[in-house]
Amino acid sequence: MCSVAYSINLRVMSKDCFFGYGSLVNRSTHDYQDCKPAVLTGWRRVWRHTDLRPAAFLTSVRAEGSEIEGLTALVPNGDWKALDAREYAYSRSDIAHQLRHQAIERQVVQVYAIPEGAHGTPDERHPILLSYLDVVVQGYLREFGETGVARFFETTDGWDAPVRDDRRDPVYSRHRPLSRDESDLVDQYLKALAMRII
Repeated sequence: MCSVAYSINLRVMSKDCFFGYGSLVNRSTHDYQDCKPAVLTGWRRVWRHTDLRPAAFLTSVRAEGSEIEGLTALVPNGDWKALDAREYAYSRSDIAHQLRHQAIERQVVQVYAIPEGAHGTPDERHPILLSYLDVVVQGYLREFGETGVARFFETTDGWDAPVRDDRRDPVYSRHRPLSRDESDLVDQYLKALAMRII
């Protein structure tokens, strides 16, 4: 199991926060403020799909003994409407007691996850979009460095899913341009995992 040897201090506040573990780690995809690294214990990432979206995407599932890195950020005025619209295929769960940080007792921190029983295994009709994976890896690289990217791949399941190479004509609406080094890093992991490109 990957272990992260640091603790996270969040500024004492009573405002709501979310914990992002996928595209929300890439700050260029949103304008939420006061982003801070954090570690969520008892959860693990997995590639899944739902009938609500045409492609596979990341969700988190409860997994005793696991932990995943991500970012917390403030939800202005506790107004979740915009974020709920972005994450419309998910439901929210309160995970403040499972975050490695120091916060006041009433701190509200929520994570988005597909409800249990409402997701399936990715397939050729619902592949991982390379443009989406690029955004996620870029976020982890910027926040946690190359060791953080390695931990992202290690703490995510479902790498047997097919990957649609849409890098030249991105399907993912929040795609971001990658540097040559960033795209090479993603490609190295795809090769190491022997992922099937379609």
